[in-house]
Amino acid sequence: MINWKELNGLHVISKLEEILSKWFGVEVFYTDIHYKIRSSHVEKGHEFKNHFFKVQMEMPHGYDFVSSDIEKFSDELHDSKESVMVFDSHFHGAKVIAAKIEVDGEHLGNVFAYPFVNDSFTEHEREELIAQLVESGATQTDAEGAVSHLKALSPHEVEYLKELVDLVSDEVETFHSEISKREARIHMLNSELGEKFRYHNMIGKAKSMQKIYSLLERISSSESSVLIQGENGTGKELVAKAVHFHSPRKDYQFLAVNCSAFNENLLDSELFGHVKGAFTGAMKDKPGLFEVANGGTLFLDEIGDTSLSMQVKLLRVLQEGTYLPVGADSSRKTDVRIVAATNKDLKTMMAKGEFREDLYYRINVLNVNLPHLRERQEDIPILMDHFLKKKCDESGMAMKQYSKKCMEKMLDYKWPGNVRQLENEVERLVVLAGEDKTITPDLLSPQILDYGAPAAGASSRGVNTSGKLKDALQELEVIMIREGLKRCNFNKSKLAKELGVSRASLIMKVEKYQLDKRKKAAGE
Repeated sequence: MINWKELNGLHVISKLEEILSKWFGVEVFYTDIHYKIRSSHVEKGHEFKNHFFKVQMEMPHGYDFVSSDIEKFSDELHDSKESVMVFDSHFHGAKVIAAKIEVDGEHLGNVFAYPFVNDSFTEHEREELIAQLVESGATQTDAEGAVSHLKALSPHEVEYLKELVDLVSDEVETFHSEISKREARIHMLNSELGEKFRYHNMIGKAKSMQKIYSLLERISSSESSVLIQGENGTGKELVAKAVHFHSPRKDYQFLAVNCSAFNENLLDSELFGHVKGAFTGAMKDKPGLFEVANGGTLFLDEIGDTSLSMQVKLLRVLQEGTYLPVGADSSRKTDVRIVAATNKDLKTMMAKGEFREDLYYRINVLNVNLPHLRERQEDIPILMDHFLKKKCDESGMAMKQYSKKCMEKMLDYKWPGNVRQLENEVERLVVLAGEDKTITPDLLSPQILDYGAPAAGASSRGVNTSGKLKDALQELEVIMIREGLKRCNFNKSKLAKELGVSRASLIMKVEKYQLDKRKKAAGE
């Protein structure tokens, strides 16, 4: 469909409308295929270029006359092989030119240029037209003024006007085609973005993340409660925001609260609010998050840390949509979608009586289980690059790069703190690197730098134990990879799992030690 709103502000079309008004005295307006005027002529306060059209639209049934003409002319034009035609309007002698708007053979609407009269327009016809306007509701003065402003066009001028109206139609068609191309381009870029593994502010190409994205697409439009489970640092709040901002509630508030950050009394006041005098220091009424987020989404992080009495209050909100502010006598209503999150095993807590079973099933209508970063190692390089660009941009620094060894170390590490730990490490590296363009491994945190080094007392059989430690470690690495390649029939994915490193890191090491040639790896 044509984007009519953007069309109204298009410079080329505005200039053509101006020319048509100045040279021929006509008003240009647009209609869609359903006969609806899609320009601003039906809006209050529109400044008409043609006085006749203005007087007509101000008459009690002026719009009805225009609508009748539009329907009649649109149908005739649709059935005609001509792209532009001249018609007689409802008012005797007043002419209309209409041109089709066609894209790929589909009739999407029309351009109208209205009104004018032929240069053969007689004084008798002029008086008849004035009388018709008066009969239709115009004052005598307005009717005379309207008719006096009509331009009388010769056959040659009418043909020229037809060409220009057709040109306007062509510009609309071109505009629509360009918009379609732009939308296709946006769609393509979105697809590319999808290929770059993004959803809202989440990033990941691992199959586990792609499943999460697909699930979020399906559940965002529902009104059901969502429970997000996963370790700290896996991005539970990002998921909650994605659910909200892809839902019908996106124009309302998204609020988040960490339930473990408050004691029970403070959390009660934070969620449900309190009235003046409810407790010492309650100097005035305070709205709670359930009131502020009304119509939107409330994200309850670490819901597993709430007390049993608080769980009862949350259950009431979910079941009845009502809550009681601290110190209040009567309950209040709210319409909030709950998205909850926890890193705890709620089923185990239920078995121990630490979490209410009825609340669990209320919040766990839709479940999102986030994978650990160590389970999606192929996402680490993408996240590393994303955070590096983000931190460099925020700091106003030129884009940096990781050294090969630094990247190897980061790919090998298991990231117990998940994505949050990775982001913090990259931020730290950007700061420590200063003006240096390359981030070297010596800047890494000790736990990452030393990760994977042989433990004290480990067997060194088969490895040269004399000389430098660095050379011995490298020799051991070469042996393990070379033998592993033979054992796994050169299946790098399988070997990466065996060695406990990412596939990307293994490929870098294979290239580094030139072990990719099978004959060489086999010792031939």
